[in-house]
Amino acid sequence: MNRKKTGKLIFYIGLTIEIIILLIDKSAVTNPIEGNLFRITFLLFAAKIALTEYTINEWAVIAAFSILGIVSYRMTGRNEIIRIVALIASCKEIDIKQTLSYMFKMVLGGCLILILLSLAGILGAVSITGIFRGDVVETRYCLGFGHPNALHCMFFMLVLLGMYLYAAKMRPYHFVILVLMDAGMFLLTGSKTGALACVFAIGLAMLLRFCRRLGEIPLFYVFTAAGLGGCVFIAWWAAKNSEILPYYPEWRKYDRLLSDRIINLYYGSASHAGTLPTWTLWGVPENKYYFDLGWVRLFYWYGVVPALIYIGVLLLLIGTLYRNKDAMGLMVLASLFLYTLVEAHIVSVYLARDYTLFLIGAYWTDMFHVNRGKAGYFWQLPKLLKGKAG
Repeated sequence: MNRKKTGKLIFYIGLTIEIIILLIDKSAVTNPIEGNLFRITFLLFAAKIALTEYTINEWAVIAAFSILGIVSYRMTGRNEIIRIVALIASCKEIDIKQTLSYMFKMVLGGCLILILLSLAGILGAVSITGIFRGDVVETRYCLGFGHPNALHCMFFMLVLLGMYLYAAKMRPYHFVILVLMDAGMFLLTGSKTGALACVFAIGLAMLLRFCRRLGEIPLFYVFTAAGLGGCVFIAWWAAKNSEILPYYPEWRKYDRLLSDRIINLYYGSASHAGTLPTWTLWGVPENKYYFDLGWVRLFYWYGVVPALIYIGVLLLLIGTLYRNKDAMGLMVLASLFLYTLVEAHIVSVYLARDYTLFLIGAYWTDMFHVNRGKAGYFWQLPKLLKGKAG
């Protein structure tokens, strides 16, 4: 087996473990070795990097972001950034659409297994009865996923990935079926966020599928970039104004539609986790509280500097998607930007949750314009540096 095939095999082993970790997290099973599994996947992606040729400029980008990951680890104790860097860098020479197709089938199969185990009474609850909103006691279905919102979230993520992969072949009735399935899922879960996010993604994908010239218009990509900026601004506003929200009824009524997500930033924990005073430049180990509002969590967990760098990378990705006319990739980004405003599904320790990482992995050498010049393996770096200097 040659070096490239070995690297691909190692990459898929690491990816498979990440997907299994994701599915275990969504189930009723406790994973006592999760941390060790993350270390294993990091080493596997690092081994793939060692078996891949990069130009000297690509090595420089990998080194720069690795330093960012190391600094983040030293400041916060979190290793997600260095793991993300390893995953993205290891995507070179990997067919990302093939990879996402593999992920789609693995996650879909895993979700169906969890649902069947729940319905059979083997693993996980079928439904939960409690107070989900206001003072109303109601029963909602989770089908083995621990919470109704988690069930609808996984449905949304599968719909999003499925449309990215197969929208070019989809007929109008396929999109109608997805909307009906989303409505049925809403009846089970009562998740307004998941239902609306699905409708947005399906509508946008359908528009791009049947109005293909829209995907070639620069303004469409500019609007998506502006939407990202708007999401970040709203996250800042929520973190700044959470404490005073009870005194402004006109704002408060909108937060009630979000199940009190904004007001709970201040009043949901003793440390007021997620509010603006808890944001730091590089993050701190104490910032580990879990809450919704994904963009707020990004700044709270990792710090302002890493969060802004990530947002800058996303803006570069939008520009690269425009150059490559990858409109469905932009559909995925736009949908996740809005969803992350309310939910924090992709801002987590689970890399397989975040499709933006794989889109970055597909395009990162083009994004940073570093894919030209002599390439070599890591042990050939001295020779490459000498050649560049010469």
